[in-house]
Amino acid sequence: MTIRKASKKDVPAIVEMLANDSLGRYREQVKDPLPDVYWNAFERIDTDPHQELVVLEDDLGRVMGTLQLAFLQYLTYQGGIRAQIEQVRIHESMRGKGLGKHLFEWAIERAKNKGAHMVQLTTDKKRPEALKFYENLGFKASHEGMKLHLRA
Repeated sequence: MTIRKASKKDVPAIVEMLANDSLGRYREQVKDPLPDVYWNAFERIDTDPHQELVVLEDDLGRVMGTLQLAFLQYLTYQGGIRAQIEQVRIHESMRGKGLGKHLFEWAIERAKNKGAHMVQLTTDKKRPEALKFYENLGFKASHEGMKLHLRA
């Protein structure tokens, strides 16, 4: 397994993984061709020096996992940097085989190398298995998160 920066050719596989869960199937649009919103978003992520979209690729070149790592500069913590992990997905055929742990170990090491003092993430309360996975990796539920959706 190899972790590498995502390329434009990976976008369809990433969107398929995002759509392949109980919440994503209502949010994402897996069509051929993919809607332009995904290509536009990829371009913005790809050109932002504070964002890293990566894929976990098997030996045959198939995308088996993905995550997005954002580096957030703060004034707090004496000008510290926080690494925010988002959109973690493992292909359904490969779940439970340690790939998620491997991807997180890479992300945590990457955050350390970028000088981050903290790695944080949010998870939907409707995903208790994800919460347990993150706790097993050492993450603590230290804050209460809130969201305000601006579009329907």
